[in-house]
Amino acid sequence: MAFIDHNRPRNPRMSTKRIVVLGAGPAGVAVAIGLRRAGEEVLLVGEPRRFAAVEGVSARVLGALHKAGFARAVRCFAPPSQRCVTWDGTHSRANWESLVDRQAFDRAALEDARSVGVSVVTGRIVSCASAVNGHHVEVDHDGRRTTFAADFIVEARGRAAPGQGSARVRGAETVSLLQYWVGPPATAGSAVESCADGWVWMAALADGRRYLQLTLDVATAALPPKRELGAFCRARFDTLETARPFLEGAEPVGEPHARTSTPVLQEEVAGHDWLRVGDAAMAVDPLSGNGIFQALSSALQAPAVIGTLLHDPDRAALARRFHQERIENLFFHFARIGRDFHAQESRWPDEPFWRTRRAWPDAQPIHPGTAPDDLQVTRRPVVSDGRIVEDDVVVTPDQPLGIWHVDGVRLAPLVRALHACGSQTSAEAVLRAELGGDATRAARVAAWMREQGWLAGEPREIP
Repeated sequence: MAFIDHNRPRNPRMSTKRIVVLGAGPAGVAVAIGLRRAGEEVLLVGEPRRFAAVEGVSARVLGALHKAGFARAVRCFAPPSQRCVTWDGTHSRANWESLVDRQAFDRAALEDARSVGVSVVTGRIVSCASAVNGHHVEVDHDGRRTTFAADFIVEARGRAAPGQGSARVRGAETVSLLQYWVGPPATAGSAVESCADGWVWMAALADGRRYLQLTLDVATAALPPKRELGAFCRARFDTLETARPFLEGAEPVGEPHARTSTPVLQEEVAGHDWLRVGDAAMAVDPLSGNGIFQALSSALQAPAVIGTLLHDPDRAALARRFHQERIENLFFHFARIGRDFHAQESRWPDEPFWRTRRAWPDAQPIHPGTAPDDLQVTRRPVVSDGRIVEDDVVVTPDQPLGIWHVDGVRLAPLVRALHACGSQTSAEAVLRAELGGDATRAARVAAWMREQGWLAGEPREIP
């Protein structure tokens, strides 16, 4: 099956390199849409999630999805509803989220990909063999097997992607048991509750579908045989006060679906003709944020990396470094969020589940404090005009990869100017001079710098 339209006018910056994206989840679709928008020809191979599941996202994530091209998929989300959290014995309803049927989301996302010109083959990926001259992907679709050749592979099959044994960092082994229930129509909503050996997430859609997920420590969970998992989950849910509204009038459908939720960071996430994104590159436990958000976080800049690898080989090493560093930075950021959330539960400090997770991966704060003396200007890879290039950025303890622009203004020259003037002139005077006398923009940048801790006490302004 050919997927390159040779009659379509091409962007002169592009080539006829054949790109195949493996996996039809949020990460794979985001990369495919981004590549197509950049003028590349892309084949996306995969299928919607096979088991029933629900996820929730914030309004910010919905906006990011829409901007990334998921127009149809965004319409699958329910209106925002409150999440009830019972943690450390305290009840709260501070957060709102929009729930979505992941299978419906995945189907709509594939339509979004097709709508921008991505070639889509819906089917099960049987194998992907790589050699010096490229890759060959075998796909089973509608009972027929087809092999596709590719010059470049994007691995986006999530945790199921081959190569999990090469993980560089792996957290405590964790398993999540998801049970699907059906009951009468009810108000949509979700809840989280901690328990001595783990925690439970619950979600209800307005049409009566309910999803209850129990997350446990693999080593100490003492799970029963597979045929008894359904009864095991139901017995656990029955003991939780928070679960009662989700169980009322409802009955489980089928058997629970068990899946790993162990944090994993792959050793290598980029090569000269392949790239890992989403959970195939790094996956953290569900407490650290929802899967859709994490998938987007690691996938949105992948088209620039791929474009550089394919068309600017002199900067290939820089592009691989950019992707590797950002994947690692995201992994530890999400892992520390999870660590701090686990640490908030103080009732069972000696239970294995909590003892292990409240101190992993390290003791470093999520956002280290930053002082003016911490600012360093150095050269780092950045995204410019759809490619990875190297430029001066400002590195801080909180932003180890560096910040390039704010409000459309390059920060490195401003920081150099501030350092050169020392404390003799106010920051806004220095910034105003550097920005050609634009007082409004200088005030905005100065306000942002103060929020970040970049500016010391302001001296009087010298005329």
